[in-house]
Amino acid sequence: MKIQLASSYGFCFGVKRAIRIAEEHQGSKTYGPLIHNKDEIKRLKEGFNIGLAEKLDDVTPEDSVVIRTHGIPKDELSQLRAQENQIIDATCPYVTTPQNIVAQMSEKGYSIVIFGDKDHPEIKGVVSYAKDVRNAFIVKHENELENLPILSKVAVVAQTTRKPEDFLKIVNALVLTHKEVRVFNTICNATFENQDAAAELAKDADIMIVIGGKHSSNTKQLHSICKSYCDDSYLIENERELEAEWFEGKELCGISAGASTPDWIVQNVIDKIESLKK
Repeated sequence: MKIQLASSYGFCFGVKRAIRIAEEHQGSKTYGPLIHNKDEIKRLKEGFNIGLAEKLDDVTPEDSVVIRTHGIPKDELSQLRAQENQIIDATCPYVTTPQNIVAQMSEKGYSIVIFGDKDHPEIKGVVSYAKDVRNAFIVKHENELENLPILSKVAVVAQTTRKPEDFLKIVNALVLTHKEVRVFNTICNATFENQDAAAELAKDADIMIVIGGKHSSNTKQLHSICKSYCDDSYLIENERELEAEWFEGKELCGISAGASTPDWIVQNVIDKIESLKK
């Protein structure tokens, strides 16, 4: 059986940047998990003494606090500043962009539509930058737009890891029903590249292994895309989840990985698959 990596996979720019920032601030705490990868967070804890604060009560005045790649709500950032903690901002610049857009456009009197998952930490942070959160609406599907009290002027942004074709459905629905629609494509290029590469490989593969956090939006999107081309597509967090019977009778095993998956985990998975072949 041949093993082939997707032409684009794994750590994106924002995650690489956040990991580097955390490693440069040993002994600090991240506010929320830095990235969606438990194994990498464990490595940072063991190798660099990077702690984890899940809520404000977990932060003491003497703590240096690293803001997670997904960003945090505006009021929580203000409270950290009020406590005079040292703040190290590792928010991905691609996440900061929709935060700024929401702040600017809501100040100008636009309703805000955010395409994304309301429970995702990135979206919780983005919506908090609206001047009036009652005039900001989070949707995942175009039919959710019906009956929302959206003004005639609307600005649209997207969660950085969503599918472009699904974003377009939201935009098209708004264009048909509102006089002025300002569209800001805030989906990350790295997401495009990883998704396109995974799709191309999945078309030829007998089995696809997608590596990443089970709670990672972009990893789940990768798995969904692979599944649409290759029925035998599996989402795993590490090599311990592999099962030998998955590979029986397979000729080409494709591998992709989410934006929060480090190369060392990818290599561990490859090594384990190689051992299963013997």
